[in-house]
Amino acid sequence: MQPRFLPAGDSALTIEFGDTAELSLSMRIQELCHRIGQTRVQGIIEIVPALRSLTVHYDPCLCSAARLRVALLPLVIEVASALPAEADLVEAELQPAARRWSIPACYEPEHGPDVEEIASASGLLPWQVRALHACVSYRVLMLGFMPGHPYLGDLPPPLRVPRRATPRTVVPAGSIAIATSMCVIYPIASPGGWHIIGRTPVRLFDQARAEPSLLSPGDEVRFCPISSSELAELSEAADRGAWTPVPVWTGDAV
Repeated sequence: MQPRFLPAGDSALTIEFGDTAELSLSMRIQELCHRIGQTRVQGIIEIVPALRSLTVHYDPCLCSAARLRVALLPLVIEVASALPAEADLVEAELQPAARRWSIPACYEPEHGPDVEEIASASGLLPWQVRALHACVSYRVLMLGFMPGHPYLGDLPPPLRVPRRATPRTVVPAGSIAIATSMCVIYPIASPGGWHIIGRTPVRLFDQARAEPSLLSPGDEVRFCPISSSELAELSEAADRGAWTPVPVWTGDAV
């Protein structure tokens, strides 16, 4: 699919790259986001990458949609021309992560109520579901649904299950959940229809921080299993503001 420019109201322009969410496609969108940020086009207020599109918000007093499209078209063409063929998307080499995080995750049954169901559906044992989820690295594809809510890809194929037939009215904050090819972490308690497999003490969104959202698109995440007692201890420290995880690696590291 060729990229399309779509109006999003009278002060935003969406650049759509495809019809399906693919990890490699998302990485290209994040590359475009980075390049647009470096061009410093007059009037751009914010750039928001999503799973298969990117939206540029602009000040209509300083820039028009037509002028913005002319300014961005060369970048879009350049990034789109680098897209691999559809059959090669999964095998495409990804850009290095901006930051890498080790996120504590408690997979014990009281915090992962859907592990048994996922194990039954996938033909795995419960311990294999937990181990498989924790043994791979994930990329932050986008933030959405609520502040600081990350969509992580890609899940190992054996863990890819449809959403729950009946959503929960309340999913606890910190819940780690999976559905289709992605994993999410709920920053606050909310309704949700994904399968809960664990919980983290990490506070993903805090307005008091200089950067309220802990994770950003392009970051890499790996889950580190912890016990229920460790979860309680770290949760208490996080509530007091005495503990916040830091990246285990950043792109600026030497």
